[in-house]
Amino acid sequence: MTLLNELSAEVCQRARMSRDPRFDGRFFVAVKTTGIFCRPICPANLPKEENVEYFSSQALAVSAGYRPCLRCRPESAPHSWAWKGAETTFLRALTLIEQGELDGSLETLASRLGISDRYLRQLFQRHLGMPPKQYAQIQQLMFAKQLLHTSQISITEVAYASGFQSTRRFNDAFQKLFRLTPTQVRRERAALPSRNHLSLAFRGPFDWAHMLDFYRLRAIEGMEQVDEQSYQRYFILGEGQGWFKASMAQSHLDIEFEMERLSDLRHLVARLRRMFDLDADLFSIEAHLEQLAPGLVRRTGIRIPGVWNAWEAGVRAVLGQQVSVKAAIGQLNLLVSTLAASEGSTRYFPTPEQVQMSDLSFLRMPERRKETLKRLADYVRLHPMDSPMAWLSLSGIGPWTVDYAQLRGESRSHCFLTGDLIVKKALAKFPQLTAESVAPWGSYATFHCWSH
Repeated sequence: MTLLNELSAEVCQRARMSRDPRFDGRFFVAVKTTGIFCRPICPANLPKEENVEYFSSQALAVSAGYRPCLRCRPESAPHSWAWKGAETTFLRALTLIEQGELDGSLETLASRLGISDRYLRQLFQRHLGMPPKQYAQIQQLMFAKQLLHTSQISITEVAYASGFQSTRRFNDAFQKLFRLTPTQVRRERAALPSRNHLSLAFRGPFDWAHMLDFYRLRAIEGMEQVDEQSYQRYFILGEGQGWFKASMAQSHLDIEFEMERLSDLRHLVARLRRMFDLDADLFSIEAHLEQLAPGLVRRTGIRIPGVWNAWEAGVRAVLGQQVSVKAAIGQLNLLVSTLAASEGSTRYFPTPEQVQMSDLSFLRMPERRKETLKRLADYVRLHPMDSPMAWLSLSGIGPWTVDYAQLRGESRSHCFLTGDLIVKKALAKFPQLTAESVAPWGSYATFHCWSH
């Protein structure tokens, strides 16, 4: 039985036979004779076609009774595009579960999505053939397995970081699913440099230098630091503070981190995957853009450089209205240095509450823009879960500001900033570029226009 969305069994066969890295994470190969499932790039001897079946996600393979390969470690694969085209509510549910939002009740998650718990169960049965709780536990255990392989975090801390409330429950669930104990899995790992490291995989290409250049020009003093090899920043996540440093390795980002609450680690990993756009399928994206506008893709591997959240992106966008990048960053540094929580020279991005309570008199910009920023802060304070699209109801916020917030704060792929000055200049050279023609990759078209 094959469980695929967009890929045929013939395509999967060719991809696994050639170990094509473009398909890493897009499907998984299960071997009937061993009960193991692998990434298509696994270096193990290739099984006969009659002995394999293909799955579009790890959860489906695990649910069918297969165990992850200890050699290629499917839990470390780039995330899949298997759900592309599925309904938005289901996609949001997957994202929230990945962040640990189903550690509580199903009713709470359903309420967050604005649907009934019955309808949520129906969605998962339709798309995955399993209940949400089963999917969530598989994700917890796959995340735990990744931590056991790629970090020095103790097994007890791994249990809590992956969402379990006791090590006994964790050990029992882990052994039941993988038929190995956490201790046995940990023995298989390579030596690691320090306690708090993670490896986050991606499908190439990745122009890391371009991303670092983009961050460097817009870095906030005391909060972000960018050198020739790495990006690092301080952050607030939930009730705790933290820091991370991202550096490029061969086919993954190496993440060094510190955080007060390891229970928020899944949130951090999901945030970093989005910030650095690690799950983008650039082979397909760049092929589409280059076919549409030959010469547009001057450098390959450009991804969306995200920021911490939509609130930060919205502040950056408001301060950047009708001014240069340099002027906007000057005002942003003033805002952060004046309002943000700090420890010595370390700074954290100000909260909506901090901005809303200030008169912003220290900012050197028109009063109307200050009022816009305060309105945005008040709205986000009262409606923290709303999409930036809702901000259009606020005076002073137009489509460009919202698109920019979605582009960098949510890493949405569809944001083609046709109102941007540099994009307008590029459109004179590439008139075939329209919001419709570049869909659904408008954000990437924007960055390629900016690179000209």
